[in-house]
Amino acid sequence: MIKRSLITLALGLGLGAALLAPALAQLDAAKSSVVAVSRQMGVPVEGVFKRFSAQVSFDPARPAEGKANLEIDIASFDLGDADFNRETTKKEWFDTAKFPKATFVTTAIKPAGAGKYEAAGKLTIKGRTQDVIAPVSFKTEGGQQVFEGTLPIRRLAFNIGEGEWKDTATVADEVQIKFRIVTAKK
Repeated sequence: MIKRSLITLALGLGLGAALLAPALAQLDAAKSSVVAVSRQMGVPVEGVFKRFSAQVSFDPARPAEGKANLEIDIASFDLGDADFNRETTKKEWFDTAKFPKATFVTTAIKPAGAGKYEAAGKLTIKGRTQDVIAPVSFKTEGGQQVFEGTLPIRRLAFNIGEGEWKDTATVADEVQIKFRIVTAKK
């Protein structure tokens, strides 16, 4: 009887905690974007990820309790040309057959000024994971949360651009990941 009561109490407390925890807000895809900007022979080249998902739980009064999870469908990368798009799916670039998704999962969020935050997390691309800190600006628009920022990465750290494409004189190592994540209204 005591064991049963303890189990009931534990389940009740667990359910209560789950109900009190902020719900993860889903992505408003029509208002959100993830863009990669690289430089090829010194000229900026912009590619858009057309399919991605995000779940965010964030209260600006308690940023340390926030969390976010972003998953990107790598095969949705669009450079504006079908031949270029096919090329990026190959082993030398994203190897989408073997690594179809990229992910970013926060490990900590801390304030960095008025409306500014640092989102530390694990970024995984092409099977390689790096610790990164994404500078993020936050605002609300029409009852929705809006998170924007630019995360600089080194493509070679993720083995993007193998073989002859490792030459950074042709394609620069630094890539800017520009993001705008808008949560759906609750």
